[in-house]
Amino acid sequence: MARALLEWQVELGVDETIGDHPVDRYVLATLKPGVATDVAVLRPRPLAQVDPVDVARQTASAAPTLDALREALGSYEHCELKKGAKNLVFSDGIATARVMIIGEAPGRDEDREGRPFVGRAGQLLDRMLGAIDLSRSKNVYITNVLPWRPPQNRDPQPEEIAMMRPFLSRHVELVNPDLLVLMGNISCQAVLGKRGITRLRGNWQEAMKRPVMPMFHPAYLLRNLSAKREAWADLLELKARLLLSEEL
Repeated sequence: MARALLEWQVELGVDETIGDHPVDRYVLATLKPGVATDVAVLRPRPLAQVDPVDVARQTASAAPTLDALREALGSYEHCELKKGAKNLVFSDGIATARVMIIGEAPGRDEDREGRPFVGRAGQLLDRMLGAIDLSRSKNVYITNVLPWRPPQNRDPQPEEIAMMRPFLSRHVELVNPDLLVLMGNISCQAVLGKRGITRLRGNWQEAMKRPVMPMFHPAYLLRNLSAKREAWADLLELKARLLLSEEL
């Protein structure tokens, strides 16, 4: 039966058999003619598994300056969000500021301009900061957890946050602000490891070796005008903390 099947295949024009395993032709080309080789040697070597978070950690820690960190982020190829974004949104404001604001992720306007908080939410943030004598042009530094816009402004996935957290941690180290302001749930998840902004807001915490104040995201305030009362209270608390640290 097997012989008849083989003869039938030959009649069909089959002149080469296929083995049970693929052959790595690159390895085969390096061998001397006539040298016997184990079939296992000719099989393609399995690709090494890459841990995106570990790569991010090593890449971020090696950046000595903010410019180097921005370049490192731009060359990081393990986050799929990069493929669909127009621009890398790195930061805005004064790099020597005492206050560092961490938002969630770029929106459409931020993606188009390459700067964080430039849409309606950004305009509201500027007014909020101005009410307590703060400004991105003189004493505030702003960044996001994610530097690339998620499709349709969806929430970042946990694996995306995990990949970007080493870059964020290094970002904070290089700026070295007196305190952090976390705008929204995603920022709290990335820095504090927990969500629930209505419960967290207004309460000072410690993370990344400095005081942290969670606050409502300006985009949330645009949708929920009644929450502006709590946001104003948080701003006053932020101002009081800054004045107190100046006195000390």
